Amino acid sequence: MSKFGHLDMAIICAGVGELNPKLELSTELATLSVNVNGWTNAIDSIYKIFEDQKSGHLVTITSVGGLQPTPMAPSYSASKAFQINYTKSLQQKSKGTTVVVTEIRPGLVNTRMAKGEGLFWVMPLDKVTNKIINAISHKKTLKIVTTRWRIINWVLKHFM
Repeated sequence: MSKFGHLDMAIICAGVGELNPKLELSTELATLSVNVNGWTNAIDSIYKIFEDQKSGHLVTITSVGGLQPTPMAPSYSASKAFQINYTKSLQQKSKGTTVVVTEIRPGLVNTRMAKGEGLFWVMPLDKVTNKIINAISHKKTLKIVTTRWRIINWVLKHFM
């Protein structure tokens, strides 16, 4: 900050998760450490900078995995639900200010973490990236990437 003087935007994408059907405590705690504690430390630090300078665009990358519990990775879904709700809280807090908070909520993306190459529900990284860039440039409040995941999000919200 001292070198550049002003921060315009920060994109926070913190997420780890492993399948954990046996509920190994170390696996659960490691996920929570990154996805809740580390993520919150980053978010709060950046948000305070934006508040102090009275402007900025905070972008959080959450996950549709936070909409429903998953018995194979409980800490992952719980931590992503935390991120979704924390982001919504910051959006409410920033209303009427010049701080913008955008939530990007992707479904499964073809990365090493998704472990599902070739599956219908796994989205190509380049397609997701283009949609994220578009949402950020338009300062959207929420962008669920892609259409199939927006439909799933709607179903989960209204029927589950």
